[in-house]
Amino acid sequence: MTTRIIVALIGLSIALPSTAQQPQPDPKDTEVWAPEPVRVVPASASTAPSDAVVLFGGKDLREWVAAASPDTPAGWTVKDGVLTVRGGSGDIQTRRLFGDYQLHLEWRVPATLSGTGQARGNSGLFLAATGAGRGYELQILDCATNKTYVNGQAASLYKQFAPLANACAAAGEWQTYDVIWTAPRFGADGALLAPAYVTALHNGVLVQNHAALQGETVYAGKPFYRAHGPAPIKLQDHGDAVSFRNIWVRPL
Repeated sequence: MTTRIIVALIGLSIALPSTAQQPQPDPKDTEVWAPEPVRVVPASASTAPSDAVVLFGGKDLREWVAAASPDTPAGWTVKDGVLTVRGGSGDIQTRRLFGDYQLHLEWRVPATLSGTGQARGNSGLFLAATGAGRGYELQILDCATNKTYVNGQAASLYKQFAPLANACAAAGEWQTYDVIWTAPRFGADGALLAPAYVTALHNGVLVQNHAALQGETVYAGKPFYRAHGPAPIKLQDHGDAVSFRNIWVRPL
């Protein structure tokens, strides 16, 4: 019996894994040194990032045209470094066309407002204007204490997605939008290959998180896509004297 136990123990010891120390990985094997990212001087309160296209820096509207007639200069008012909607003059849009981008924009509704709902400091940021009043709208509206339908309040992707939070400042105060826009992709036959995506922060608060748009903005009915390429960025004249400043874009 003793002999059998010893033989069994010897067999067991042979089956045990080796306790020899395994070589340790070298941290340098997972270090990547090239290519180096492009150096960009970041934005400050008064300056855009060094690689940005400044769409409005407080002086003029050279980067903008009338949306209804792109050969016509934009008809809004510039005073004291601020761009303000001139009610009835129509929407304005950028001279340049953009695909994917990062956008910064500051906006302010008038301090004194008499309307309610959608008639209270209404404007819109169209992330891509596709012509004839079409495009993809991020709503601008006073919603600090103003109630309206949630997919039409400030920072909503109009009639598609309500914001994740109401981050509105009081009327008369400057507010910020920071947006990452990924344009939709279409095939050669015009078929949709990938939807547009929007990530947006309102006053530093995440309000749209990689939202997949269902199509272009429509006031009534269901949104749908029409094939298009790079497009202007548009600001809406909804009749209210909404103001803007410090607008810049970084093509991605």
